[in-house]
Amino acid sequence: MPLTATKLGPDGPEVSRLCLGTMMFGDQTDEEASAVILDCYLAAGGNFIDTADSYAGTRSETILGKLLNERDLPVYLATKCGNPLPGMNGSGGLSPAWILQAAELSRERLKRDSIDLYYLHHDDNSTPLNEIVGAMGELLTRGAIRAWGVSNFRPWKIVELVHLADRFGITRPIAAQPYYHMLNRTAEADYLPACRHFGIGVVPYSPLARGVLTGKYRSGTPQGSRAARGDTRMLETEFHPATLELAARAAAYSDQKKVPPAHLALQWVLANDAVKSVLIGPRTVGQLNDYLNAVKAPYDADDEAFLSALCTPGTTPVPNYWDPRAPLQGRRARFETSFFR
Repeated sequence: MPLTATKLGPDGPEVSRLCLGTMMFGDQTDEEASAVILDCYLAAGGNFIDTADSYAGTRSETILGKLLNERDLPVYLATKCGNPLPGMNGSGGLSPAWILQAAELSRERLKRDSIDLYYLHHDDNSTPLNEIVGAMGELLTRGAIRAWGVSNFRPWKIVELVHLADRFGITRPIAAQPYYHMLNRTAEADYLPACRHFGIGVVPYSPLARGVLTGKYRSGTPQGSRAARGDTRMLETEFHPATLELAARAAAYSDQKKVPPAHLALQWVLANDAVKSVLIGPRTVGQLNDYLNAVKAPYDADDEAFLSALCTPGTTPVPNYWDPRAPLQGRRARFETSFFR
């Protein structure tokens, strides 16, 4: 499987099957180490790079812009808006004013005339969808962005975004980033079918369940791991007895196959035909090399059958799991006395 061998959407750009996520740049990974990771990825033939204005308090974009400007190589660059930024009152959300301002700030940090792919990072229930789509249309018209996508949106809202884009005569979103791995398959219920139907390229994040599917936690909590650092999101979700038990079963199966657990976990995500690329977030060049080796790992029908049986399609073993940044809105109580007469 070559690293660059897929398109985002029917008429989208050709991008790598592994998308280099740079959330660690400027945070756990300093500029020097970030440069090594970037060079290794580019040398392997990668061309799809992802960041966000909020990563490392804007430092990820700043470092990435500097490094890419020094190298002057053709890449397909994605960033995101929607999260509040440090030291900027009124930042965050998806109001048209902030979307337009955030895009300009990202272009400055990334040193780009135009952003290849601009994601809406999180939904904003306080801003009507038609205003959000209108702002993306304005950015497209200005040439500030070439395409747009969504991350962490509910499926029904993705459908509405597509319909609004058609109504306004602007390009539909071409990419979507759901949270998806073999131990959290909730995206299979509606998210992935919606994207498949509308030709939206899926670029999942956390394919290794924030490290749980690497097998590293079978013998405890390694020093320096996300769990050891007290990563709140991980400790409240993937680091759960039910998930750890299933991850251990997946790792034992990998041992029998003589393949690293992370390799099969990544291949499981890539095997879904709705998935066009997978977002990886290496902290070290060693982790990146492991990802690069994973795309060469064998994967067959037996692997698919065993790994897919660990978790029921459309579900997760973590009880009552929902991302708090995307609250459920299916119940609004009403109290009308006529109901009880």
